[in-house]
Parts: sequence; structure tokens; C-alpha cells
Amino acid sequence: MLARELPGAETFEAYRCQTEEEVFRTEIERRARELDLQPLRWPEPFPFDSGLAMRVATYAKGIGRVVPFAQAAFRQAFAGGRALADQDAVLVAAAACEMHPAAVLKGAGLTSVHVQLTAATVEAARLGVTDVPAVRVGERVLVGERSLEGAAELLVGAPAR
Repeated sequence: MLARELPGAETFEAYRCQTEEEVFRTEIERRARELDLQPLRWPEPFPFDSGLAMRVATYAKGIGRVVPFAQAAFRQAFAGGRALADQDAVLVAAAACEMHPAAVLKGAGLTSVHVQLTAATVEAARLGVTDVPAVRVGERVLVGERSLEGAAELLVGAPAR
């Protein structure tokens, strides 16, 4: 789904000033440390146009590689500091999960992939998703920073870390 197309989605352009954006980034970095994640390397530019990455993710879903692609893409963006608007960064992420660059570019350009991505965005909005991250567990949709922990609690019945 394309988060920027969701009704009510937050964007970095919505910040009133540079200080407000810096506070947000600092909070994200603090949360990453709290979760024992590696330090963030913010890509330049940020935010970036993730349209290509989302089309590749949609293609990857169709061939059973969406999870490894998403992980590799996030590594490129937030561990490598590379904007996913950069075709090479997206192709490196795809190659990391054994997706051939020519097939990826062809797949990302398919009308059917565009239709699937649009349909997923419309369905997310219909379910009440207003921003990311968002997780669906059965009929419940959880939105926001704590959605992953909430999903884990629903699935295993115990609080996540």
C-alpha cells in the first residue's frame, strides 16, 4: 500500500519547523536504541519517493519474496542511508533476496502490479488505516508505532518487549 495515499497520513512536510522534525527523528532514534536496533543512518533525501520500492514490493509479494525484500529495502534505507527513490538501492535490496534486476524492473512496470498496489491502498483505507506502520490480525487493524507489539500480544497473548 502507498501510505502517502491514505486519508490522514502524516508526512514529514507537515512539520511546522525544522526543530519539530528533529525532535521526531530523535524520538525514532531513541526508540531504535530502546529496541536494541542498530543506529539509524537517515537517507538523503528523507522523506523520499518510495513508489518504485512499493511497486517492487508488490511484485515481490507475487513471487513469494515480499518479506526478504522489505527487510533488505529497509536495510538499504535506514542502515545504509540510501533513499529508496534511488533505483540502484532498490535493485541492491532485490538482489539481496535473489531477485534478478531485469525481472524486478519489468515486474515493477507491469500494469497488474500497479493495479494490485492501488487495490491494496484502497483496501487499507477502507479498513481504517490512516498511516503506517499498520498490521492486520484477523479482523483487527492496529495502526501506529506500537502496532507490531500489539499484534504480537494478540497472536501470543503475552506482552512483547
